[in-house]
Amino acid sequence: MAEGTDRRLTLAVAAAWDGEKIDTLLRRELGLSGTVIKRIKWLEDGILLDGVRAITGQRVSAGQVLSVRVAAPDQKADPVPTPGPVDVIYEDQDLLVVNKAPGVLVHPGPGHGTDTLCNHIAWLYRQRGEGSGVHPVQRLDKGTSGLLVVAKHPVAQEKLKGQLHTPEFRRRYLAVCDGVPEPRQGRVDLPIGRTPGSLVERRVDPAGQPAATQYRVLKVAGGRALVELELETGRTHQIRVHMASLGCPLTGDFLYGTEDKNLIGRPALHSSELFLIHPIIGEPMHWQIPLPADMAALLSE
Repeated sequence: MAEGTDRRLTLAVAAAWDGEKIDTLLRRELGLSGTVIKRIKWLEDGILLDGVRAITGQRVSAGQVLSVRVAAPDQKADPVPTPGPVDVIYEDQDLLVVNKAPGVLVHPGPGHGTDTLCNHIAWLYRQRGEGSGVHPVQRLDKGTSGLLVVAKHPVAQEKLKGQLHTPEFRRRYLAVCDGVPEPRQGRVDLPIGRTPGSLVERRVDPAGQPAATQYRVLKVAGGRALVELELETGRTHQIRVHMASLGCPLTGDFLYGTEDKNLIGRPALHSSELFLIHPIIGEPMHWQIPLPADMAALLSE
């Protein structure tokens, strides 16, 4: 079976767990949710005890080995595999970290069923003969470049999504904005809601969802500022709306600022740094990538 499809977690039954139900160990010791357990328990090899199929209500004995499949072999829900570039920054059996190019959508949707990053990742797996799934953990706007984590199976996705908006999963961005925020370091704590009459645009709205962004100016050049930002929440267009609320919209932002394709063909926003706890092995992980050339050029004047 292809690598990824047959990813399993194993647990040696300690003496203190003698007589416990398998369901209890799956939830307490392996951290599996009821949804995941329901998905795998019907598979022929979904839950094995000493290599033999077991049911969730079965009790274990000290010294036995519990083995659980973390991904169902049916990948019908995955995107249509389509050739396209995938800039892999890190990869293991459980997750993939990529550097997303600007101008590429993450998820398939109306009018974009085959040209997204998810389609390209599915193609990469197919070319390798790997049965991993494509399960993005966070979203990036079409114009935003940079680090994005994609789980290879539902267990990893669920655990990573549980870390979102906690100190365990931190995201730092670099943005170039028109003007210089004052003060040069601070925290924007303004709720965000939909703009009436628009399916896409957001605005600061007292009745909207809570949203908080920390920012720090790193450099000023040519009337623009390079700003480092860290998200405390994950609202749609959060950074773009919050920077515009300071009177410093992102350079090239067609919705909240001024579009000028002679300068840059997208809002100047880059996901530059990512911290998380590995969903399976539990170790802290960190990646960082530099400012892309189109954004760096905005600061060279």
